[in-house]
Amino acid sequence: MLELRPNCELCDCDLPPDSGDAMICTYECTYCTSCAEDVLHNVCPKCGGNFTPRPIRPRKAWRPDRGLGLENHPASNKRVHTPFSREEIDDFVARLRQVPLQDR
Repeated sequence: MLELRPNCELCDCDLPPDSGDAMICTYECTYCTSCAEDVLHNVCPKCGGNFTPRPIRPRKAWRPDRGLGLENHPASNKRVHTPFSREEIDDFVARLRQVPLQDR
């Protein structure tokens, strides 16, 4: 189940569970759309993969017998920050942008 991290790991802006501005990689690294597109150029600085919009978990358990929704599986409140410096990110992204996504 997705953690639904509460913030952009680069600029630290808030990304609540219903945010349409959250982008994730396959390892759930979470960035705002602005950082993912303008700074990272759709390259995750951790794994080198791309980003996709993070799905929105419904607040309500629409099927109460299943125990789903935010009321049963709340979003994480632990803020995560990238361990990489801006220089490391820029260097990594520049190298990987030259490699087609299917070859990464």
